[in-house]
Amino acid sequence: MNTNGNSYPDPLDRNALTSLSHGDVLRHFQVSAQGLNSDDAAARLQWYGLNTIKAPRKHPLLKFLSFFWGPIAWMIEAAAILSAAVHNIDDLVIILVLLVFNAVVGFWQEYQADNAIEQLKKQLAVKSRVRRDGVWTEIDAQHLVPGDSVNIRLGDIVPADIFLTSGDYLSIDQSALTGESLPVDKKIDELVFSGSVAKQGEMDGVVVATGTATYFGKTAKLVGAAQPVSHFQKAVLTIGDYLIFTSLALVAVLILVGLERHLPLMELIQFALILTVASIPVAMPAVLSVTMAVGATTLAKLKAIVSRLEAIEELAGMDILCSDKTGTLTQNKLTLGEVATFNGADTDAVILSAALASETDSPDAIDTAILQGLSDSSALSAYQKNAFVPFDPVQKRSEASISHATQGPFKVSKGAPQVIQALCQADAKTCEQLEQTVDRFAAAGFRALGVARTDAAGRWRLLGLLSLYDPPREDAKQTLLEAQQHGVQVKMVTGDNIAIAKQICGELGLGQHIVLADQLAGSGSDKHLILEQADGYAQVFPEHKYQLVKQLQADGHLVGMTGDGVNDAPALKQADVGIAVTGATDAARAAADLVLTAPGLSVIITAIEEARRIFERMNAYAIYRITETIRVMLFMVTAILVYNSYPITAVMIILLALLNDIPILTIAKDNTHLPAKPVHWEMRRVLTVATVLGVVGVFETFLLLIVAKNHFHIGVDELRTIIFLKLAIAGHLTLFVARTKHCFLTSPHPAPILLLAIFGTQIVAMLIASQGWFVTPISWQSIGLIWGYCLFWMGIEDGLKLLVYRHLDHSLPGRQRFLATVGESMHLHFHRRP
Repeated sequence: MNTNGNSYPDPLDRNALTSLSHGDVLRHFQVSAQGLNSDDAAARLQWYGLNTIKAPRKHPLLKFLSFFWGPIAWMIEAAAILSAAVHNIDDLVIILVLLVFNAVVGFWQEYQADNAIEQLKKQLAVKSRVRRDGVWTEIDAQHLVPGDSVNIRLGDIVPADIFLTSGDYLSIDQSALTGESLPVDKKIDELVFSGSVAKQGEMDGVVVATGTATYFGKTAKLVGAAQPVSHFQKAVLTIGDYLIFTSLALVAVLILVGLERHLPLMELIQFALILTVASIPVAMPAVLSVTMAVGATTLAKLKAIVSRLEAIEELAGMDILCSDKTGTLTQNKLTLGEVATFNGADTDAVILSAALASETDSPDAIDTAILQGLSDSSALSAYQKNAFVPFDPVQKRSEASISHATQGPFKVSKGAPQVIQALCQADAKTCEQLEQTVDRFAAAGFRALGVARTDAAGRWRLLGLLSLYDPPREDAKQTLLEAQQHGVQVKMVTGDNIAIAKQICGELGLGQHIVLADQLAGSGSDKHLILEQADGYAQVFPEHKYQLVKQLQADGHLVGMTGDGVNDAPALKQADVGIAVTGATDAARAAADLVLTAPGLSVIITAIEEARRIFERMNAYAIYRITETIRVMLFMVTAILVYNSYPITAVMIILLALLNDIPILTIAKDNTHLPAKPVHWEMRRVLTVATVLGVVGVFETFLLLIVAKNHFHIGVDELRTIIFLKLAIAGHLTLFVARTKHCFLTSPHPAPILLLAIFGTQIVAMLIASQGWFVTPISWQSIGLIWGYCLFWMGIEDGLKLLVYRHLDHSLPGRQRFLATVGESMHLHFHRRP
């Protein structure tokens, strides 16, 4: 009971803990080192709340109302006010419908996107090892409460403010919180902050603060990092700016001409506002967010969770993938092979010492293989483990202090052969023998592990070498072949020596041009060629991965990097696509853009395919949106310049905007062609195709206007309805043309939801034209003729689109062949001269 009369003690901050020991802290929270029981933990969770720092969320009503505020909304509202001022009730009603429609669509799409992202975040929730009911278990970190006894070890993100109570040492990276550039060592009776990362060691502690009561929670604004704008976002913003400025320029021409020709000022301003609103890509943010969110949800179902939505674009354009060997290309199911003994040790003694230097409670793949290799698993019970230092990527060995009833105290260690060799200070003859054995194991594809033990005088003595074999995954070779077919070079990255790397690469069909890690730190103009042409990299430390990524990026590649350890985090963060593989530490998962929940590379290949489909949908949307802006804006302004009258009314423009926005929102779920190679934004291609389609659209609409006006002598009001229906039909048919680089009749065919949206809006458009809703009615015969006319031009547009793509695809290679031919001719000419 505290001074406030609460049922549970207050959390403790770093100031309150300065003079306290871990015994004092345990007494404060009324717990023991054995932790809480389930009932007490549940009650405390009810009292303290979840261990989360939730961003402030706007009330749904306020969020909905925010869609009525902003430049686009202001323009629509200004048009509504002008309509009311001139007593044009029909225009006013339709404008208000457009305003509410935009708000509802924007609110709903943003809600869907946010909901999808929240679901993904739940799948990436940090886990924590906690002692409940006297048993160590793993729970979501958000369910931790003050008083919980937790375990922190290499690779963990510290889940709460924790006061250390037992263990040897812990090295913590808290640079994101305190600005310290180097990890700091922590010991018993010291505090580690929520959000910091365990770099080495392992210790237990008691939770003293959770959620907003933590140091991280109180200073969250200092550690929030703004995400840089991705290539994808830049491209979409560029398209949006292009459309906006194009629309404004044409509207400016319209207003100047209208003023010169003495058109009614209020009517002119209203029409200009409505035309601008209809042409500006109001739906673009919604289409972007929904397409990304839908794609991310699909990837999650495929066992690849996206932690940064914009990474989908980088994944679609990735052309080099640096893949870890162990567990990704291989099965990570190590088998103990031959044992080479030294200094008179026998095989059983070497394996027993290696087992004593292993983690028995939660063994990794190496520890499991060694423990399974014991001839008598009960032999370990005769030994007492007094202290244990787990393996870490820097020291590259583990160590245990052991005591035995008759043998007395001693230490054992296992790790990389070169590290164990240096630990034992072996003589030249032993070193040579060890190196020859390691090479012999490696030539057969086996990994070597050194084992040492201290003698009675406390000196380290080399006992032997264990050979471990990790066979390639059954699907790895086929997956690598598929990656190459997708235009992605896969380069194996391993800490093993060059012989093992060559052996595995050979089995996987990757090639055997292996580069040693020390070449990554070299210099010279040919360094980038060495790295690009390599099939793999051997004897790689985590810091080498970071250098490798930066060098390949400097050479113009979009690089993916897989990893699972805390020291892989810098490389994963630097990579265009950082990929945390199955079983990765919390630190690696936090740094990665893509988190795999299934083993192997096949998940990545599936993710690449889906990312490219998502990219193609956005590319199709960009072409369609630019085409429609050119088609509507250029036609309207040109028609007014030629005929000095509006070819369609303001109401018709608003109706067109409504009819166009509904189908385009379904493009996020459209079927699309799978590009064979990495994709990236080619603005020249997008603008060229869109401009051709847009100009053709202007020509065909003008042709219809001329024929209907001059040859059939149709009245002005009916003519406007014909042009309105033609623009509505042709716009949606253009979407069929723009959505693929191939003939629109070939597969993949439009998704049912897209067809349903288009056909539904077309039925509405035809009913508007035939029934005279807000327009002058026309006959069904006229509607049928307009459909035939639009279908005829759809075929012409598709043919021109194919010609443009063919020209763009071959213009650069063709130019290169022409220059090569000219160069060869000149070479022959000058060499034939006497």
